[in-house]
Amino acid sequence: MTKAQRWGFFAVVSLGLLMIGLDNSILYTALPALEHSLGASPEQGLWIINAYPLVLAGLLLGTGALGDRVGHRLMFLVGLAIFGLASLGAAFAPGPLELILARGMLGMGAAVMMPATLALIRLTFPDERERNTAIGIWGSVAVAGGALGPVVGGALIQHFWVGSVFLINVPIVIVALVLTIALAPENLPNLDKQWDVVSSLYALVALSGLTMAIKQAAHSPAITLAALVATAVGSWLFVRRQNRLDDPLLTFDIFRSRLFTGGVLAAAGGMFVLAGAELMTTQKLQLVDELTPLHAGATVAVMALCAIPASTLGGAYLHKVGFLPLIAGGFLGAVVGAVALAAGWTSIGMVLLGLSAGSVMSVSSIAIIGSAPMHRSGMAAGVEEVSYELGTLVTVALTGSLLQAGLDRGVDYTGAYNGVIGVLAAGAACLAAATWWCFRDNPKSGGVNA
Repeated sequence: MTKAQRWGFFAVVSLGLLMIGLDNSILYTALPALEHSLGASPEQGLWIINAYPLVLAGLLLGTGALGDRVGHRLMFLVGLAIFGLASLGAAFAPGPLELILARGMLGMGAAVMMPATLALIRLTFPDERERNTAIGIWGSVAVAGGALGPVVGGALIQHFWVGSVFLINVPIVIVALVLTIALAPENLPNLDKQWDVVSSLYALVALSGLTMAIKQAAHSPAITLAALVATAVGSWLFVRRQNRLDDPLLTFDIFRSRLFTGGVLAAAGGMFVLAGAELMTTQKLQLVDELTPLHAGATVAVMALCAIPASTLGGAYLHKVGFLPLIAGGFLGAVVGAVALAAGWTSIGMVLLGLSAGSVMSVSSIAIIGSAPMHRSGMAAGVEEVSYELGTLVTVALTGSLLQAGLDRGVDYTGAYNGVIGVLAAGAACLAAATWWCFRDNPKSGGVNA
């Protein structure tokens, strides 16, 4: 491939990754309009948001291995096709249940596509310096997608009908399909690589049970108990199966490394704080402060946009300052940002939370990938991607449920919102303590093991 072809195809891969990031946050500003249009309850609204990261997180570990077996070019094409069809289904969904199912299909398309994006970059760029540049841009595109989601959603809702937040994906998918066929490197399947769909299903059961338990904890003890049982059974079956496989999706001794565990906590915790504050504040700005969806999205996007330079600088200066101030210090900064939000200083809180979360997430990937044994680098990459989605999944379930529980008890919206932000602040403080323990020796690199 020529240099122009390589970077042209990289732009196509980036389009796919941008869509994945956008769909994680595009409904934050669109949710009130969607609930009104479809007659959805607040609980159904949370499922509309969470169906996407739930399926994405549940399938990610397995789809990476499947891509190794059938070829990543094919996986990217299939993922794009599923994503496009699911977007059409979501755009014209007649009711909440149909939209939840379509969002689940979007998550499946994203899970098929996402591991292939990074694998195709490695195949497309044989030169190490060029490849590292591309991977750095790849990470920024993912952050940019999350940052643009509320703004794009707000703009579309303000000027078009609610289904436009999903329909926008369709022309992008069509362009990406055509250009992938024209520019992508040859598909390279490896039929000796094993793929275990059962493990992915067990993981999906465990995550679904956890999500349901969080959502129902304040409403139905019986459903909560059943969901916790499903979580325990799904987790036990997953662990039992991994111990019996010759080529497991996940081996748990990898978590013996404090750097690896700290990186996972940082990735999941950073998204927990960032996405939770983003979701809650977009709702309050529209429902209490009566901002338009576009204005609310632009206000909240400041947080995600501040995360980009903080992420870039964190990675650049890790070798000088080490993990401890960037990660544990970043979570302490998030506590201050959350307190500012609760005090009504929205803009200051957005900036502080964005800078803090960017500092945390900038080096979490280095801790995860760098501390894993070389022969488990693919497994570590899968855990990294799942960690980000798990943080989003848990925060949407928890913050939405806590907000509704406050409203059900007669607390006004601002009071309920401040209570939820207080929970995020407490979570950030706990994460600061946990990551301090993981990084207390303050290493300045991941320290790749043999």
